[in-house]
Amino acid sequence: MYDVIILGSGPAGLTAAIYTTRADLKTLLIAGVKWGGQLQLTTLVENYPGFPEGIQGPDLMTAMRKQAERFGTEFIDLDFESVDFSKKPFKVTVGEKTYEGKAIIIATGAETKWLEVPGEADKIGRGVSSCAPCDGVFFRNKNTIVVGGGDSAMEEATVLSKFATSVTIVHRKDSFRASEIMQKRVLDNPKIKVLWNCEVKEIKGEGRVQSVILFNNKTNETYDMPIDGVFVAIGHIPNSAKFKDIETDEAGFIKVHEHYLTNKEGIFVAGDIHDSHYKQAVTAAGYGSAAALEAEKWLDGMEEQPIEHHQR
Repeated sequence: MYDVIILGSGPAGLTAAIYTTRADLKTLLIAGVKWGGQLQLTTLVENYPGFPEGIQGPDLMTAMRKQAERFGTEFIDLDFESVDFSKKPFKVTVGEKTYEGKAIIIATGAETKWLEVPGEADKIGRGVSSCAPCDGVFFRNKNTIVVGGGDSAMEEATVLSKFATSVTIVHRKDSFRASEIMQKRVLDNPKIKVLWNCEVKEIKGEGRVQSVILFNNKTNETYDMPIDGVFVAIGHIPNSAKFKDIETDEAGFIKVHEHYLTNKEGIFVAGDIHDSHYKQAVTAAGYGSAAALEAEKWLDGMEEQPIEHHQR
């Protein structure tokens, strides 16, 4: 029997584990076969506090994990098969074993929707990105494209325009689905152009992105566009499919109730699995600490009152 079982091993899950174990709560973290979240796919991280020279994404996650292990978190580097949140204690099945927990923190994150075109996968971190606030600075004085038509694509393009020489939004339709205010911000920006009715068919380059093959679905023309960076902003897929009893919004992001609770008492949520807006490592870590503090308070059976924070 564990006090807390944490599902997910990105910044939210690992930070939650650091807090729960330091609070002397017996903690099990189901890390997954591919542990560490999206930062394992990231190269240099320059906007995480405490690293003035930056840090490689996998190195940051390894340091977080070692910190959680130091305080006594138990890890299982396998994917969980199923959960049973219908009654207490809650149950999580991993392989042929079932583990019981008094409280659960769901921190399974969200996956970037990629284009899944030739040349994309091997260039993630080498000119292909899904996060302009993270990587925009590396494209100073470069030519870039943003693929997408929603608010996130508008945001990516706006951020990129502060660094890149040019930003071209490539959208497969003839109108954006983004909010009017976000569209206006983009269309009024002299650095940003739009290619309507266009799709990326291939990303080319030796080692790094050098060009993209574009297809105009109105004229049926195909052409090669020289480019330095491709920012994919077609959405995220929250990893919430296995949580049948947990309330989500229409996109699959878990709904947050008061104090990082889900709709089930004793089950908390942290990170990109509920955050469809910021999607930053530092905000995920913050959510993880909050969920852990709330789980501790809930386990203590405290009435509603200010949390007595532990030494930071």
